[in-house]
Amino acid sequence: MGRVTVRRPVLRVTEHGSRTRPDTLAAEEPLEIRIGGRALSVTMRTPGHDVELAHGFLLTENVIASGDDVRGARFCDSPGPDGRNTYNVLDVVLADGVAPPDTSVERNFYTTSSCGVCGKAALDSVRLSTRHSPAEDALRISPELLSGLPDQLRAAQKVFDSTGGLHGAALFDSAGELLVCREDVGRHNAVDKVLGWAVLAQRVPLRGCVLMVSGRASFELVQKAAMAGVPALAAVSAPSSLAVELAEEQGMTLVGFLRGSSMNVYTGAERITETEPAPAP
Repeated sequence: MGRVTVRRPVLRVTEHGSRTRPDTLAAEEPLEIRIGGRALSVTMRTPGHDVELAHGFLLTENVIASGDDVRGARFCDSPGPDGRNTYNVLDVVLADGVAPPDTSVERNFYTTSSCGVCGKAALDSVRLSTRHSPAEDALRISPELLSGLPDQLRAAQKVFDSTGGLHGAALFDSAGELLVCREDVGRHNAVDKVLGWAVLAQRVPLRGCVLMVSGRASFELVQKAAMAGVPALAAVSAPSSLAVELAEEQGMTLVGFLRGSSMNVYTGAERITETEPAPAP
């Protein structure tokens, strides 16, 4: 596995002067995902949990529905300048009978750490049909439970503490218990790693779960959650208009600006239990 962090000298400038000191950076390296030896995707990611990332990516791109659809995954020999394997090429072998993904020009799987999958021809081409619809999920969650999730996510982000440069995603059960947390320079990669964990743990569809992300809620993150059957997605920042539209279409609860005891519930408010109003002073 590649390095999760990198140490570099920096010039630190403050009101008291300047000095050179070492700084810890989040590593960012390319990962090429192959299917049966054929290149499918190149994503810029933080090394670590790459097999989960690949499983999550394939689930959210509708290539697989469960871990049973994958026969195996192995790193290929990909030597760096020093001749050592960089572990930046992962080959996934699908199970017998599982159709390989469409690798046409219209669905060009190049992903960056900033925006996710790029080069898709049109909006309609990225609207995938989930096999695990969250619409009928009976999850009910309280505002009090939701308000505690950001702090739990932050406490689980161990690499963020040393770099300050990683997004986080975490999965919680209906009681607010943390199931898994993953970090990455790309928010979509962090989500893929979480969902890939669920695939490998045979927990998809993710009934009765809440997916919490450290940044904003984009169209792509809502789609990934829907593909795994997640009924509720919460974010500390804003959702986009398309994210709200898609969450509504999928019957998903979408919460944004989750900070302390305040939040905006954009869709699926019926899953949020009522809170007694504070008594008048």
